[in-house]
Amino acid sequence: MPSLKHDEIRQAVRQRYSEVAQSDAACGCGPSCCGTGANTSAADASVTLGYSQTDVATVPDGANMGLGCGNPQAIAALTPGETVLDLGSGGGFDCFLAARQIGEHGHVIGVDMTPAMISKARANADQGGYHNVEFRLGEIEHLPLADHSVDVIISNCVINLSPDKERVFKETFRVLKPGGRLAISDVVATAVLPETVRHDITLYTGCMAGASLIDEIESMLAAAGFVDIHLKPKNESRSFIRDWAPGSKIEDYVVSATIEAVKPRG
Repeated sequence: MPSLKHDEIRQAVRQRYSEVAQSDAACGCGPSCCGTGANTSAADASVTLGYSQTDVATVPDGANMGLGCGNPQAIAALTPGETVLDLGSGGGFDCFLAARQIGEHGHVIGVDMTPAMISKARANADQGGYHNVEFRLGEIEHLPLADHSVDVIISNCVINLSPDKERVFKETFRVLKPGGRLAISDVVATAVLPETVRHDITLYTGCMAGASLIDEIESMLAAAGFVDIHLKPKNESRSFIRDWAPGSKIEDYVVSATIEAVKPRG
């Protein structure tokens, strides 16, 4: 993306999601709140993305902002006692759902680059009494975690926002324990994005212009060292992605997908 520098992108993403964190409105992906429709509640938006009514009803008020493009919980297969890392944890929605699955002997770490989101998530954790969940300020290209420290990494529509995805996947590989796994929902490109889209910072912060092609993501994961790579596009997601930028035909280029991969044990 020659016309948009990496730091310019990070600053724009940080600004946009700071505004989301400080808003009382439900917000989805897309250039403006709400990507899933101006009259859509966060709970309804999340159900559309694949969460259950129980999921949205059991988290603290304000934790679910309707952000995302899928449900990484559905593919993570979390088990009691695991350590889970959530990339771009926002208000803590996926962290709190993960905490329910890994139990009191497990641990959940949320990382977000936006101070306002971290403050919001920590307040939500206090409100809900989540003692096995913590939130750390940091960039997903430079994770504030030790090597080989987590069992599972989840993320919901965040890696597309990074201007350096190769670095993100190298960092996820570093912090995963041998045998650890990725369980990610994200936006991927099914066709080369038009230049007008790729250079639009508003569409970038709205989770569209930064989408990488499927084969590029698979190559980046393999280069980082991952095996058992499975990327499954969800064509049905075009129905809600259309609402992120009405009239732009963006749904002809990007879809939501699940991304799974494993760090070898040896």
